[in-house]
Amino acid sequence: MLSTEGPSSSTYRAKREPWITPTMVLVGIIPIFTFALGTWQVQRLKWKVALIDELEEKLQREPMPLPSYVNLAALPEFTFRKVILKGRWDTSHVILLGPRVRDGTNGYHVVVPFVRTDGSTVLVDRGFVTKELARNAKQALANEQGEVEILGMLRTAQVRNNFTPENHPEKGEWYWADIDAMAAYAGGQEAGVQPVFIEEIFEGHAGEASSRLSHGVPVGRPPTVDVRNSHVSYIITWYSLSAFTSAMFLRLLLRRRGVLARIPR
Repeated sequence: MLSTEGPSSSTYRAKREPWITPTMVLVGIIPIFTFALGTWQVQRLKWKVALIDELEEKLQREPMPLPSYVNLAALPEFTFRKVILKGRWDTSHVILLGPRVRDGTNGYHVVVPFVRTDGSTVLVDRGFVTKELARNAKQALANEQGEVEILGMLRTAQVRNNFTPENHPEKGEWYWADIDAMAAYAGGQEAGVQPVFIEEIFEGHAGEASSRLSHGVPVGRPPTVDVRNSHVSYIITWYSLSAFTSAMFLRLLLRRRGVLARIPR
């Protein structure tokens, strides 16, 4: 009797059952790719830690007077430096930036042009006010007539993400700090307004902050570095995924080996 398992049948089966399949290739690539991402995040973590240390060092320096006219090209080098300013508030161009949240309370940040007596006008983020009292911000500022001195922190422009709506200055809607657009709204170059953004520093206690909020007076930011650093969690995620998919690939490889071992030659 002729055998149905001739050489041609074995060759046919061997071709149908190769060692490498598209699934194995995909599962084999994932551990390498995720391991590379984890290693990249390690490098990013080192960079971010060095950056935060540098900014912390800047923040510890004594406050400096802001030049009459700021060299915009040099601004990134002075991010997070404390500055002292003297001048008066331009209450005719108050900007409510938000919505924002502070300790679970909805509100806005109040950005006001600050007309300096010895130079250009700059933009100052005075801090947070509650939503209910945000419209009273102009009245609260009106009580600060004449020249005042403030302590602030230099900041650079924010980057708008894909989930943040566009600003509509003509409607008084400001969702993100577009410094150039804010400077133009406050009068632009013709009015001596520079696109320089400063966050006012509040160094008072919690009771004072509550009193200010209850009267619609903005509460500034603490003198701390708020740079986000999530690279450790990314490192754990990518390396864990690499280890998991490596185990999957090994298991798939062993299973594949067992299948091929049962195929007649």
